[in-house]
Amino acid sequence: MPALLEALVPARLGRGFRWLLASGWASNLGDGVALAAGPLLVASTTGDAFLVALAATVQWLPPLLFGLWAGVLSDRLDRRGIVVAVDALRALVLALLVLAIATGRAPVAVVLVALFLVATAEVFADNATASLLPTLVAREDLAPANARLQTSFITVNQLAGPPLGAVLFTAGTFLPFAAQAALLALAGVLVSRLVPAARAGGRARTRVRDDVAEGLRWTARHAAVRTLVLTIFVFNTTFGAAWSVLVLYAAGRLRLGEVGYGLVTTVGAVGGLAGTLAYGAITRRVSLGNLMRVGLVVETLTHAALAATTSPWVALPVFFVFGAHAFVWGTTSVSVRQRAVPAQLQGRVGSVNSVGTFGGLVVGSGVGGLLARHLGVTAPFWFAFAGSAVFLVLVWRQLRHVAHADEAPAPAPG
Repeated sequence: MPALLEALVPARLGRGFRWLLASGWASNLGDGVALAAGPLLVASTTGDAFLVALAATVQWLPPLLFGLWAGVLSDRLDRRGIVVAVDALRALVLALLVLAIATGRAPVAVVLVALFLVATAEVFADNATASLLPTLVAREDLAPANARLQTSFITVNQLAGPPLGAVLFTAGTFLPFAAQAALLALAGVLVSRLVPAARAGGRARTRVRDDVAEGLRWTARHAAVRTLVLTIFVFNTTFGAAWSVLVLYAAGRLRLGEVGYGLVTTVGAVGGLAGTLAYGAITRRVSLGNLMRVGLVVETLTHAALAATTSPWVALPVFFVFGAHAFVWGTTSVSVRQRAVPAQLQGRVGSVNSVGTFGGLVVGSGVGGLLARHLGVTAPFWFAFAGSAVFLVLVWRQLRHVAHADEAPAPAPG
């Protein structure tokens, strides 16, 4: 057992990281349970398609509405304390939702409000957690540490959590939310074991809007981080356009029927898990700059392949490869950013990145919906291919600098 623990979580990453990772496993499993149970609960409460779609919207909006403010708090306050408090708040909201469901007092409005509150709290927890990591491990260990956090996300949030949530929902509509509440409470207890030293601290009190502006200015002045955020925004716009109609593409274009969407997402998650196993070997042989370039080429070609094929035997391997790419790219980009950003700005610059991520998804999903309505379900994929290809050509030379972002002179805060 000690040998297995050392292989999974090397001692050099520190005891603090082990507590953070254990907390991530608990919270990711809870969130994965909710991925299936949330939509099922809304659909069981109302037959209105708009309200069912609104359930997804209320969980996507919080990063755009509160992401920048979450970054400010992460840089002002004890990051460990933020995670503990927010996990406790999420557990409380879910406990109240469980009570409402169990007593038959959970109309769709109550469910939507609860989902919105939980998603909002998650924004603050995720930002503080990401800002904690660089304070717990050495700079050279950020990539393997992020890889292990991503592994926990893929394994329990995307693979184990949703099926478990569906099974629990079938057994009792309140059960998955009770399980999520318990797991979030456990996550808070685990992260509370971190030493109090992991905090931003030591800054003069300023106005919130000045803090937000400082994070935006720093990002704009740092060429490599600015390029990274812009790349994430553009590629999430193209990705969001294609993936916004994925359920229609899988069922109609690939003729996989009602199980199609679940099948392609599962195959992608398995690909992500394969990426986790190969990540160490890949990074020992390929520079981060080339790794990022290859990843963006893979994503660009993914859109073209899916637009061109009608065969699930072609599409499913493409989804597998894309899942592996998504994990490798996500781990690499987070590690690069964390290496480059000063400790006192980790929260705010991370929040700028988060706004770019979700802003791209929201814009892309709107574009994809319009294209699919007027030009057919493959139009968003062709748009994603063309947009990605053009931007990739424009950003190609800059990507070699992005991977060495920590070696570039950093702009002074302020």
